[in-house]
Amino acid sequence: MIPVRLAATQVLNQLLRGQGSLSSLLGPMQIQVADQDKPLLQELCFGTCRYYSQLIIFSGLLLDKPLRNKDTDIHALILLGLYQLIHTRIPDHAAISATVEITRSLKKEWASKLVNGVLRQFQRDKKSLEQIAAQQKTFQSNHPLWLEGMLSKYWPDQWPSIIQANQSHPPFCLRINTQKISRDEYIVILAELNIHASPTRFSPYGIRLENPCNPNKLPLFAEGLISVQDESAQLSADLLNLESGLRVLDACCAPGGKTGHMLELQSDLQVTALDLEERRLQRVRENLQRLKIDADVICGDGTQPETWWNGEQFDRILLDAPCSATGIIRRHPDIKILRQPDDITKMAEIQITLLQKLWPLLKPGGILLYATCSIMPKENTSIIEQFLAMQSDATEDKMMADWGIEQTCGRQLFPQTDGHDGFYYARLLKQ
Repeated sequence: MIPVRLAATQVLNQLLRGQGSLSSLLGPMQIQVADQDKPLLQELCFGTCRYYSQLIIFSGLLLDKPLRNKDTDIHALILLGLYQLIHTRIPDHAAISATVEITRSLKKEWASKLVNGVLRQFQRDKKSLEQIAAQQKTFQSNHPLWLEGMLSKYWPDQWPSIIQANQSHPPFCLRINTQKISRDEYIVILAELNIHASPTRFSPYGIRLENPCNPNKLPLFAEGLISVQDESAQLSADLLNLESGLRVLDACCAPGGKTGHMLELQSDLQVTALDLEERRLQRVRENLQRLKIDADVICGDGTQPETWWNGEQFDRILLDAPCSATGIIRRHPDIKILRQPDDITKMAEIQITLLQKLWPLLKPGGILLYATCSIMPKENTSIIEQFLAMQSDATEDKMMADWGIEQTCGRQLFPQTDGHDGFYYARLLKQ
């Protein structure tokens, strides 16, 4: 087992070097720390990313000169130490001493004096440093300038609340298999265990827990009657207008939450669950097995259907397209570090290609539901407008809903501090 701060430093160092995301790096690292340290590892990594913009400003004020590229691990350690001093209840002396100690584990004992000096100076001069830092624009929003600029440009009325939601801890939301147990019945079961929960506002299948917990310890989770899924993602199944016996393609299906939801509502659907990466499909198979339902799980590229499609058209297609994930920053705060403005354009190119390639797979009279967890119009409304302009047999099937904001095409959900994630849906009908 390795010290939890060493594990956190290694994760952040690789992330800052562009060698992975929190999701990909934390999994293997959690195996190497003691069980009692795993929650702290999660908190240190996610928290440092959540407040990265502020921490970078402070480190810039405290360091006489930037650290060398080969010392990104020391920079990550300093950010980690600052996060502990500002945002955790760890006593200052314990946070400083434990953080400085990690320089030895990194075999960079020369840095112990530097890290100690930086953290103690912050401790001494905190108020004056905060006053100086607060003059920088990114300090208040905790978002990179390019992202804050896009949000304020596209959503002049909503962007302050979006920023606020992105800084919050995400709600813990469950989806109930209402074919087997009612939502109210499950809330009662939780209440008997002193677990406080309430129904979601827009999804008839959702429950929001007051406090996050390990889902494996919740009643009926192992039996497949409940799943972890945000409220906004739970809206997709009903939007597909599913009927008994339909052939359905769930493109870009991993981790399989929407696949499972569709089959919970209509158990005799013929579902093909497609994803590009085999490692991600393992999670899909595990979810389907727990839910005790079946789908045809295929590893394939949605932009190259000729390599996996058997030629039989689908009645429904769910395209949960790869995107910038700017609607779920609070769940993945490293997005603020990893994403760049160019990524939005690159994603848009993939999204329009997926639509073009998958459209011939849809039967006449069929429905394609386009979804992203992005709040960028370039990935959402603009994509659908562009597709409709080039595809003569496609029309938008307007969604009548009490959630989100209607756009020229589709509906946009913004992340809510006490509610759903940011999401976009557009429903297309094939003439």
